[in-house]
Amino acid sequence: MATAVALAATACGPQKSEAKGSASASPSAPAADPTPSASASSDAKPGDASPSPSASASASTSPSPSPSPTVKQIMANGDDSEQVRELQARLRQLKLMTVAPTGFYGSKTTTAVKSFQGKNKLTATGGVDEPTWKKIQSLTKKPTADELRPPAVNEADAPDPRCMEGRVMCISKESRTLAWMIDGKVISTMDVRFGSENTPTREGVFNVGWKAKEWTSTIYHTPMPYAMFFSGGQAVHYSADFAARGYAGASHGCVNVRDKAKLSALFDAVQVGDKVVVYW
Repeated sequence: MATAVALAATACGPQKSEAKGSASASPSAPAADPTPSASASSDAKPGDASPSPSASASASTSPSPSPSPTVKQIMANGDDSEQVRELQARLRQLKLMTVAPTGFYGSKTTTAVKSFQGKNKLTATGGVDEPTWKKIQSLTKKPTADELRPPAVNEADAPDPRCMEGRVMCISKESRTLAWMIDGKVISTMDVRFGSENTPTREGVFNVGWKAKEWTSTIYHTPMPYAMFFSGGQAVHYSADFAARGYAGASHGCVNVRDKAKLSALFDAVQVGDKVVVYW
C-alpha cells in the first residue's frame, strides 16, 4: 500500500542543472534532490584518439600505424565509491582539493586530477588510470579515518524545544544541519541543504511516513537513495549533487544529505513514525 501511494506521489526534480530528488504530493511545493550537472560527466576518455591520416598521398603506401591501446580507467567522473573517497583524501594531502571527501567523483575531483596529471607529465584527461593512481599513491600516505570522513562542516544549532522528546530528526535551516536525537540527546549530526526560494522545504513538525533505501523519482526519474518521506513527496535523502557541488545548488523541497555513510546509518536507525522537525 505504501508503495502504491509512493508511486502516485513522489516527484522530486532538479534545480536547473541539478537532478536527484524526491517527489511532492503537493504540486505547489515539489520536492527534489539534485544530481550532478550534465557538464560533470562530459570528460574526455583516454584511448579515444585515432591516428591522423598521412599528410601526403605517397604515405598511403606505407603500413598504417596501429592505434594506441586504450588505457583502462580505474575511476572517472560520475563514479561513487570508497575508492573515490580515498582518492579525494589523497588529493587533499597534495593541496589539490579543499573540500572534504564525499566519495562522489564530480567536477571538482576532475579538475584536481587534471591538475595533478599536468604537473606530473601524465595525460591530462581528468580520469584516473593506472599510471595516475600509482603516482598519486607514491606521493601520498594512506588516509586516516578522520581524513576520509572529517567532522561535519556545519556546527549544529541548539536543538529546537520540539526536538527534546522522543526520536527526532531535528533539522535546522539556520545552521543547515540535521541532528538525530533520542530523548534530548544528540546521536549524530550531518550537513544538509534545502529547496530553493521558489520550491521551499516545508517547516513544522512531521512524522516519517515511509522509507525506501533505493528509490527513483517517478516524475524526474532521478535516484534518491536512503529516502525517508515526511511531508508528501518531501524526504530526507542522499544527494550526489550536494556531495559534488555543495551549496551551489538546491533541491526542489527535499532535505539533501551529502554524507552517504552517515545517512546510511541514520536510515537504519530511523523508524516509520519517528518525528521530523524542520525549523529556522
